[in-house]
Amino acid sequence: MSKYTKEDIWRMIEEEDVEFIRLQFTDIFGTLKNVAVTTSQLERVLNNEIMFDGASIEGFARVEQSDMFLRPDLDTFAIFPWRPQQGKVARFLCDIYRPDGTPFAGDPRHVLKRTVQEAAEMGYQMDVGPECEFFLFHTDDEGNPTTITHERAGYFDVGPLDLGENARRDMILTLEDMGFVVEASHHEDAPAQHEIDFHYDEALKTADDIMTFKLAVKTIAKRHGLYASFMPKPKTGVNGSGMHINMSLARDGVNVFYDGQDCNHLSKEGYWFIGGIMKHIAAITAIANPLVNSYKRLVPGYEAPVYIAWSMRNRSPLIRIPAQTGTTQRIELRSPDSATNPYLAIAVCLAAGLDGIRNQIEPPASVEGNIFAMSEEEREKAGIKYLPTSLAEAIDGLEQDALIREVLGEHISRKYIEAKKEEWKEYCAAVSSWEIDRYLVNI
Repeated sequence: MSKYTKEDIWRMIEEEDVEFIRLQFTDIFGTLKNVAVTTSQLERVLNNEIMFDGASIEGFARVEQSDMFLRPDLDTFAIFPWRPQQGKVARFLCDIYRPDGTPFAGDPRHVLKRTVQEAAEMGYQMDVGPECEFFLFHTDDEGNPTTITHERAGYFDVGPLDLGENARRDMILTLEDMGFVVEASHHEDAPAQHEIDFHYDEALKTADDIMTFKLAVKTIAKRHGLYASFMPKPKTGVNGSGMHINMSLARDGVNVFYDGQDCNHLSKEGYWFIGGIMKHIAAITAIANPLVNSYKRLVPGYEAPVYIAWSMRNRSPLIRIPAQTGTTQRIELRSPDSATNPYLAIAVCLAAGLDGIRNQIEPPASVEGNIFAMSEEEREKAGIKYLPTSLAEAIDGLEQDALIREVLGEHISRKYIEAKKEEWKEYCAAVSSWEIDRYLVNI
């Protein structure tokens, strides 16, 4: 049931002195876009009459099929706290529709809504809690981002060693002004690296919140003269930034992953959900780790997962079952990074888990030892395989996974694979500074 009606929107805009409205949507690569109008156009906004040119958005539509309509989700109405207090700026997150009134197949939000509906037909609601990491870097004299920081703080350090503490506090206060429930924040392992965790919610709401979170973090960082980067691995020799995804399923408000009689307090549905994720992980990786740079993070020695395994509380595998209180059992997928499109990432995780439940896919035995400390022979004996080691390898996995391509739909699958193959091709043809340093003088 909707939280807001059209009448509510009219009233709030008048009471709050809103002058501008941003109609936001996300492209297939997870980039936030918007069309801005004044409140004089509010009636057109609420009647779904605002158009844009889909041919101008990479991966969306051909020129001859480019007319798109924005349908605002009224429950996503929010006022930007960082904008002027007179003539305020508000936003809606929007679904994208064709002129004939059908949902646009290239809309990532529609992909997640469709997958959530599939789960609902099986009696499930998915809740998701992300752990969002990012770096705060200096900008140069022209305001352009750098990878420079004067900070030397590490895990859980405090100010004055944590030079980003004030910026992080302002980010949290801004997020809370927008309705977020921020559970915790702290300095991460690498200098200038931070994490802010907000409360779990229903899958679509969480994906919406991740997009809002990134916008708010970047905006507040800029106010502090810093640049917030969600790039997975911006610096050599330190940990990269991930976005662990914590997932649970509920039926009639009851967590179906919990079973107090099981030694791990994990239900059959929980085990099968893990089995489904592990079965489809190569294709999931293509979505959850979408950049060439993503695979610089997924290497041994920097805490990110490298191997396809699961464990209770052990932090070296791909999937971890965190310690829980009461019946709050959840499954944590540790490989995704914040460069992912959250709508697509959550959709493919949910679909893979549902496939595991439908087909009762049993996961392999859990691995309680440190996988990084095992020999290659020990890992092979335990049947532990590697995650994809490059974007090209992950895209191969996506091409071979009919279920995940079906979840994405033919349009997004084709456009996404084409774009990522081109990205890999360009990367392979580019000469890096490492190659220059290594070979120019010595060869």
